[in-house]
Amino acid sequence: MHHTPAKALVKPKMRSNLRESLRSDDLLAWYDFHARKMPWRVPPEARRNGVIPDAYRVWLSEIMLQQTTVAAVKSYFEYFTARWPTVGDLAAAEDDEVMGAWAGLGYYARARNLLKCARVVQAQYDGKFPNDRTELLTLPGIGPYTAAAISAIAFDLPETVVDGNVERVMARLFDVHIPLPDAKKELTQLAAQLTPKRRPGDYAQAVMDLGATICTPRNPACGICPWNASCKGRVNGTANQLPQKRPKLQKPTRYGIIYYVERCDGAVLLEKRPETGLLGGMLGFPGSPWQEIAKDAPPIHATWRALNDEVRHTFTHFHLRLAIRMAEVGQNAEPLVGSFVPKNAFSPSALPTVMRKVFNLVKSGDKLT
Repeated sequence: MHHTPAKALVKPKMRSNLRESLRSDDLLAWYDFHARKMPWRVPPEARRNGVIPDAYRVWLSEIMLQQTTVAAVKSYFEYFTARWPTVGDLAAAEDDEVMGAWAGLGYYARARNLLKCARVVQAQYDGKFPNDRTELLTLPGIGPYTAAAISAIAFDLPETVVDGNVERVMARLFDVHIPLPDAKKELTQLAAQLTPKRRPGDYAQAVMDLGATICTPRNPACGICPWNASCKGRVNGTANQLPQKRPKLQKPTRYGIIYYVERCDGAVLLEKRPETGLLGGMLGFPGSPWQEIAKDAPPIHATWRALNDEVRHTFTHFHLRLAIRMAEVGQNAEPLVGSFVPKNAFSPSALPTVMRKVFNLVKSGDKLT
């Protein structure tokens, strides 16, 4: 007779019992007292009193929060919602103004998709976001996580919302040792089994808050966690080790040259980067391609001076080191690429972070060679 190994019998039963003991009511009760205050969030008390979240604000915050911290996003969110209070206002905005307002948040493809999505919602949905997760997935820049978040938080639908915080909570609750990103599917399935039909929007935010404030990456505060009695990671003493991750690959370093050119009347030479790729659609100083070896590619005929220092910046997949060349040219100088922006129309704050670093270094008074 064939015998199923004991481990195969015990593991599902243990997990089933664990799921039964993890009551969403416990987490929601904790959230009612400890919910983080955020400018895009409807607090639990207001939600109970009938205040309905604005899908536009939920969507905008979720796009901004992708790979960016809450602290970094708050001021941007407040500016955007003051400047463009509705999706229709954003849809009608000038591309360059929106891209300039986004500068500093990084991952500029998000800003391009932000405009595309706003215009589709305004044109095809009369300025109202669809409340169907599948339909949300058809909109520019909205992936599975964002679609689930909008559905749950804005429309109170029982969708499973899984970000990095939720993955960490699930890995510890169920003591999952498969490294990320391989464990994503299992962790999402576990999270789905815990998602309640009652107050799913508050619940989604509660799990994320739990991960951000209690079940933190280092030194989780297990003693005050509303789920501590049911957490297998705590019981087994493995919580601090989870979630496990694949070893990080070393980032390569790329090199380039940036050319800062001022005309005699104070105008600055800028070029708009291609719509696709890094910093797509953003204004910046002309420069050479970013490669293993920097190659000279001056944008105008001039006498160049070199800064002693260089700009260093890190993107998701590589480190960047930029040498800086400077030149002053006459009124009639014709650039090979880009165009001159008058001094009174040039705003360094509208540049992406790496270009602001260039500007700040140029203006810092470093010795020229």
